[in-house]
Amino acid sequence: MKTLILFAHTFWENSKVNKALLESVQDTPNLTIENLTLTCPNGNIDVEAQKALLKNADTIIFQFPLFWFSTPSLLKEWQDRVLTGILYGSEPKMLEGKSFGIVTTAGGAESSYDGHHGATIEDIFVPIYHSFKYLGVKPKKPFCIFSANAQNLPLADYKAYVGA
Repeated sequence: MKTLILFAHTFWENSKVNKALLESVQDTPNLTIENLTLTCPNGNIDVEAQKALLKNADTIIFQFPLFWFSTPSLLKEWQDRVLTGILYGSEPKMLEGKSFGIVTTAGGAESSYDGHHGATIEDIFVPIYHSFKYLGVKPKKPFCIFSANAQNLPLADYKAYVGA
């Protein structure tokens, strides 16, 4: 199984938690990390290159820190350009049968995402999962690290989720 982690972080240079997570799996065979923050400067997304990465993966994972109940803007731009390019391109069914999941880190406690503010963590991700499901991709339950702290990360659980 080949896994592709598509990662974005608005404040990458200051990241501690996500850098530690990615470093823990960077040498894993059959796992590719695409740090969009570095490979797509100024939001310049090479759609064909991204489609090639997707085509080669069995499992696709979005990884990002949760800010304002959403993804970093670069990841949304990626969705707009790449997923639209797939749907209206020459291979609209290229993602069928693949799996999709989300790894996210949140500074807040798990209780902040239990629905008492109007939405659970799963509710927040409905549009992302729906987009991939629309393209024939099977969903994996999201993996969220709440109260994220670089000194106390659930690395074994994270590695299991991403297939490392």
